[in-house]
Amino acid sequence: QTLAKKKARERERREKARERERDLVCVYICICTHIYIFEEANLWEYFLGWNLEIGSDVERMEDGIFFWGPVTSKEWCEPNYVQSSYIAEFFNTISNIPCILLALIGLVNALRQRFEKRFSVLHMSNIILALGSMTYHATLRQMQQQGDETPMVWEMLLYIYILYSPDWHYRSTMPTFLFLYGALFAIVHSQLRFGIGFKVHYALLCLLCAPRAYKYYIHTEDTLAKRLAKLYVATLLIGAACWLCDRLFCKQIQGWYVNPQGHAVWHVLMGFNSYFANTFLMYCRAQQREWNPKIKHLFGFFPYVKIEKPKTQ
Repeated sequence: QTLAKKKARERERREKARERERDLVCVYICICTHIYIFEEANLWEYFLGWNLEIGSDVERMEDGIFFWGPVTSKEWCEPNYVQSSYIAEFFNTISNIPCILLALIGLVNALRQRFEKRFSVLHMSNIILALGSMTYHATLRQMQQQGDETPMVWEMLLYIYILYSPDWHYRSTMPTFLFLYGALFAIVHSQLRFGIGFKVHYALLCLLCAPRAYKYYIHTEDTLAKRLAKLYVATLLIGAACWLCDRLFCKQIQGWYVNPQGHAVWHVLMGFNSYFANTFLMYCRAQQREWNPKIKHLFGFFPYVKIEKPKTQ
């Protein structure tokens, strides 16, 4: 019996070591990718005020020239530089703030309860994605649009890793493949303008996550945890409807007395969508690790996962 306990402890130790290795690879992927994106999109210059394309003589809207220069990216159904002479699409920019705040709540919970590092990286990825979206809508520049779209793909790769890695037999192959795939996409996307190809590619990555997420849902018995999955689907569908209406009926909407800002609503709903998805996945992972997870609510509204780890962990 003593020998069996020693073997069990040794297996647990090796499993923890493999988990740490996989999480470190995940952190490395996220950091390297976003550094690359920032460099490719010249975001350092924008954040530090070193934008060499914009001189002091063209920074005023009175001169008929936009602060960030000519628009080179896709525009949405919001008039440019109306609310601020420094922000191209004001509502589409500030609507990313809820995503950042919700991701911070999730990040604090993941760190405080010592969840696996993959979840901290996932919450940080949400924050970086929101910052990229803010930069894109604030500038309406092509490179900033790519700096928004590339983190979207990398975030989906993180979701694929979190969803499939627990049952992946050849565990070292998954982070390696995802790293190479994401790096290749970042390089190609920095040089090419995909358009509809990007949307199809992103939709396919989302579809890859759907079967596994549904499996987690049907094996979850907790009512509050199931509600998270339902809220995820609801926010996704409503947000997609807002996105489509803003895109397809822009000419009609611009004639209305009040613009409903469908794309900005999409940003807000996607912030909640990511938060619900992350919280649900944290619950499922805690179940796998036998951490006795429970869904609690911060301020009576924001759901989060409360766990009780065994003393040996």
